[in-house]
Amino acid sequence: MAKMNMSANAEKMFPENNISVDEIRSGIEKALSLSEKLGASEAEIVFSIGESTSIQFKKDIIETAKKSTGAGYGIRAVVNGAVGFAGTNLMSDLENTLRTAVDSAKVMEADPLFKSFPEKDSYKEVAGLFDDKIVEMSLDECIECATDMISGVKSVENMIPTSGGFSRSVSYFMIANTNGLFAQRKGTAVSGFADVTTESGEVSTAYDYGVSRKKELDFSAIGKNAAELAKKSLKGTTIGAEKMPVIFHPFSFADILENTLAPSVDADNIQKERSGLVGRLGDEIANDELSITDDGTLAGGISSGSFDDEGTPTQKTSVIENGILKSYLYDSYTAGKDNVKSTGNGYRYSYSSAPGVDLSNFIIHFPQSDVIAETKRGIYINTVIGAHTANEISGDFSVEGRNAFLIENGEISKPIKSVMISGNIFDMLQKIDGAGKDVRSVGGIVTPSIRISEMSVIGE
Repeated sequence: MAKMNMSANAEKMFPENNISVDEIRSGIEKALSLSEKLGASEAEIVFSIGESTSIQFKKDIIETAKKSTGAGYGIRAVVNGAVGFAGTNLMSDLENTLRTAVDSAKVMEADPLFKSFPEKDSYKEVAGLFDDKIVEMSLDECIECATDMISGVKSVENMIPTSGGFSRSVSYFMIANTNGLFAQRKGTAVSGFADVTTESGEVSTAYDYGVSRKKELDFSAIGKNAAELAKKSLKGTTIGAEKMPVIFHPFSFADILENTLAPSVDADNIQKERSGLVGRLGDEIANDELSITDDGTLAGGISSGSFDDEGTPTQKTSVIENGILKSYLYDSYTAGKDNVKSTGNGYRYSYSSAPGVDLSNFIIHFPQSDVIAETKRGIYINTVIGAHTANEISGDFSVEGRNAFLIENGEISKPIKSVMISGNIFDMLQKIDGAGKDVRSVGGIVTPSIRISEMSVIGE
C-alpha cells in the first residue's frame, strides 16, 4: 500500500489539538511491539479524532451552538485465544491502556471461534468523502445554515419550526495491528433537520432532513419542504380498514428496513439464530426485479470508506440479487466462524467500543417509474412511527403512518388524519411492484419511494 499523505492534512484539520499523525503512528507501533512482551499473541490499536459543530434551535431561536473535539485509542489484545478490550481518551495513556487490554484477556476464557485480526491489505481510494470547505466552516457559518432552515420554514404561511438542528463533522481514523496492517482515512459531513408545526388552528406536523459529505445542501429548502408537507397535511380525511397498495417515501421505507431486514442479514444474528433468514441463502425471498447491495465503496456515500473499522477493505456485496438471497454481512469475527471472507462490515460506535456487524451503504435497486401516476387507488406514507418495535426475527411490524395521503386516479388527492399499517418485511419484499425516481440517502440506506402491491391499512 502506498503511504497516504495524511500528516499535514490531519494537522490542518485539527490545529487546536496540536496533533501529529507521525507521533501517533510512532506511539502505536511502539505499543504494538510491547504487546508481545506482555504476552499477547495479537494486538490491534485504533486511533480516532473527530471535531463536530452542533447547532440546535427551538421555534425560531438558536438555543445552543457548540464546537467539540473528541479523540482516543481503542485496543484489542489476544492472549491464549481470549480477546481483551480497553479504551482511553488520554493521549498519554496508550501503554497503560494496552496493559489493561492484555490483563483483561488473561482473565477471560478462550474463544475457540476467534480466528485472527485482519491481515495487511491494500486499499482503493473512495471519492467524494472529504471536503475542505466543511473543514474551514466557522461557527458563524454553521449558525447561518441553521437560520436558513428557520427562514425556509417561515417562508410558508402559518408554519413555524418546533425544533431542528445543523451538524458538521470532520474525522480522522487510524488502525494498525501486529499482522502488519496499517490504514488511515479522513472524512467530512454536514446535515440538517427541521421539525415544523402549524402556527395556529388545526395542528399539523412534519419534518425534513438532509445529509452530505460535501458543503452542498440547501438548508433553506429543508425547512421549506418540511413546512409545505405540514401544510399539505391539514384538513385530513379518514379511511376505514382495507387492503390496498401503499407507497413508502424513502424516509418511511428506510425506517422499516433498518429495523427488520437489516438485522436479518447481520451474520451475528444469523449465527445466533435470531433472524428469519437462517439457512435461506440461495432462496428467492423477494420480487425478481429487486436487488439490494451493501456498498462501502459508493462515491460520496455517508457510510463509505476504503476500509471498515477493522482494516478490512470495503466492497460491494450483493445481498439480494434479482430476488435471490446471496449473502449475509460479516465482520472478521463472524466471517471466521463461518470460514468465509469478511464483507468489510466491521464497524464501531466509537474508539471506545469493540467492532460488530453493521451496514455500510444499503442500496435498493428496482426499476423506477412514476409510481404515483401508475396507482389508481392507494396511500402514500412519508414517515412512520414505531418501526423500532418490529420483531427482528419474524419481520412483523405495526407502524403509524405520518403525513399520509390518499392516492386516487394516479394523483395525491387528500391527506389522511391517522393510519396504521401492519405487515411483514419478507412478505413486503415479495410484493414490491414499483419504485419512484426520488432516491434519497437516509442514514446508510439509499432508496427511492417503494410501492407495495397490497397491505393491511386501518384508518381512524
